Amino acid sequence: MYQALYRKYRPQTFDDVVGQSAVTQTLKTQLESGKLSHAYLFTGSRGTGKTSIAKILAKAVNCLNPQNGNPCNCCDACKAIDSGSCMDVLEIDAASNNGVDNVRDLRDDAIYTPSQVKMRVYIIDEVHMLSIAAFNALLKIIEEPPKHLLFILATTELHKVPATILSRCQRFSFRRISPEDIASRLQYVAYQEDINMDASAARVLARLADGAMRDGLSLLDQCAAATSGELNAQAVYACLGIAGIQQCGQLMDYISRHDTKSALELLNRLYADGKDMGALLDELICLTRDLMIIKTAPNAGISMLSGVADEKETIELASRFSSGELARMMNIIQQTLVGFTRSASRRVDAELCIVNLCQPELDCDMDALLARLTRLEDQIRSGSFTVAAPQAAPGAAPVIVAETVEEPVFEEEQEAAEEAVQEPMTEDQTPAGFWPDLVADLKPELSPVLKGFFITTPNAPLRGVLTADKLTLVCENKFVEDIVNKPDVLSMIALKASARLGRQIRVVTADQTSNVRNNGNMEQLLNFGRAHSNIVKIKES
Repeated sequence: MYQALYRKYRPQTFDDVVGQSAVTQTLKTQLESGKLSHAYLFTGSRGTGKTSIAKILAKAVNCLNPQNGNPCNCCDACKAIDSGSCMDVLEIDAASNNGVDNVRDLRDDAIYTPSQVKMRVYIIDEVHMLSIAAFNALLKIIEEPPKHLLFILATTELHKVPATILSRCQRFSFRRISPEDIASRLQYVAYQEDINMDASAARVLARLADGAMRDGLSLLDQCAAATSGELNAQAVYACLGIAGIQQCGQLMDYISRHDTKSALELLNRLYADGKDMGALLDELICLTRDLMIIKTAPNAGISMLSGVADEKETIELASRFSSGELARMMNIIQQTLVGFTRSASRRVDAELCIVNLCQPELDCDMDALLARLTRLEDQIRSGSFTVAAPQAAPGAAPVIVAETVEEPVFEEEQEAAEEAVQEPMTEDQTPAGFWPDLVADLKPELSPVLKGFFITTPNAPLRGVLTADKLTLVCENKFVEDIVNKPDVLSMIALKASARLGRQIRVVTADQTSNVRNNGNMEQLLNFGRAHSNIVKIKES
């Protein structure tokens, strides 16, 4: 009968264990010196060797011919434990034996001396699944066990184990196994099993294993059975139904260019090829995480990459996004993955996710606004920001375009520039019902403080005045203006107003207590006190 690779190549000695040298060396030293504890607690993520080392320890304490702390695997005691025929070494699954009666039976049997070997060993896997009553029943015997008794507890969720149990055990934390160690072990197993696997396939399987050796061996078993020829990276992608480095990088490239059409076409091709939508988004969020790391830690982050895309492509893609955009993308993908558990159509959910990633302007929440603002800041900082000149209709008046110049500005020049851009005063053109409707649109997006200002009563702290394509928030005093005059608030109001009117609207603030306002000049009021950092030159298109 065929035996799964993770069972066939389970470590038999401490020296065979990969990636847990701190744990194995300490246990070997204790065995050689005879300073064993009566209870051990192994904690760590799945597939990192907790149960394997527990079985090795059970053999080592009972081995008739130990070798430098390792079991010999040749004596009667080692053979009986390996075969599962030794009644004195019991492996208990706490997930299915978690009641107080189960623990009481264990406690009653534990007082008897072993019949076949030197020590009676209880290996309790997933110990965090025990009930509170079961833990209390186990507590007394763990605190004062007989000399012939050894407890080895294993768990993936340490925080669920009571402190009273933790304080009575020696705790060993199992680290995630590095991709390099997993890839090396997979290549060794492939050689032993006559599997024609290249290094690229081993690296992909090691990345997908996510620090769990057992998962890596299971994936190798699956791919080897499905592939008759050479097992390479492309064969692994095809067998496991994932997109792969090239496709995932191409999808991220379309997202960076806001090319929704191409991104959806690629998603449709991957879906038609049988790619799993959950696996695709998992890869996409891993790549997004890599881009975030490169963005925030350009040098140290290279060693932290997941390997979804190669190093050169990851660095190039990272330059196209701002940190705010990447944070928003991670939130959107995570929310989509969470929704997959109750979704009727994963394909539709994945398509909506891609559309939201490609078109942040569809969202008017604060995360989307922050992402767009950080992208503009990065473009301005890098000098790649350009403003496309609007196309004038035939026979229309010349279009006025403002461009920035990086020369220093003196006070006299600044005043002259401000006078040059003064617009003719226009009357209030606010449509009936526009301001109350806009306030209703803004309410869900405003903070509790701002909601108190955006009201439509006659004595409201501010009101909106629309003149052409400009919405002026006329505030009752400077205090109100200082609170409202924030870039994120004005941008949000501009988006809502533009959506309601169907044209681009810019938003400014004004203090109605200003002397300029008292003189009756509306446009001087709106321009009063406005600080310009660059000269604005007016030119005809």
